[in-house]
Amino acid sequence: MTRQKLMSAAIEVLVEQGWAGATVGAIAERAGVSRGACQHHFPTRAALVAAAVEHVFHQQMEELSRRAKLLPPSRRRVEPLLNLLHDIYAGPLFTAATHLWVAAVADAELKTRLLPLQAHVGREVHRLTVELLGLEDRDPGVRDSVRATLDLLRGLALANLLQDDTARRRKVIAHWARIFEAQLHPD
Repeated sequence: MTRQKLMSAAIEVLVEQGWAGATVGAIAERAGVSRGACQHHFPTRAALVAAAVEHVFHQQMEELSRRAKLLPPSRRRVEPLLNLLHDIYAGPLFTAATHLWVAAVADAELKTRLLPLQAHVGREVHRLTVELLGLEDRDPGVRDSVRATLDLLRGLALANLLQDDTARRRKVIAHWARIFEAQLHPD
């Protein structure tokens, strides 16, 4: 229970205050536990935030899978699925991760913890996207198209950090979905 509270608090503090404000003390206070209890579960701030990001990521992938099951099983599911993926990228976890990526440039311990986590997250999002679209990932063209799509969605989410641009973003996603569908199903 304490670990769960600490991980939730870590994400909240990261989103609100960035890496500089996400001190062990601030996270412990937000979680309603002592600093000692926090350090008992997570010896360093980097360990805590990396665990929090991974935990929330797995929750989001489960939510994405549940929500994707409600989509129509036709070719027209591409656009709604891309919107679901983007909504996850544009959420609080992405904001927290962005703070961490920037901080990791100058923090060796954080970078060491984030690189394998980032690789795992990337593989899982790619795998789930391929699965939800019913694609064959062994085809290099499909693999590259999925990668380009996920990069596009992350870029749109990054642009959204400074200003909500929902209308333009939805148009871009709709346009890309038509291109992506045509590439996947050229008939």
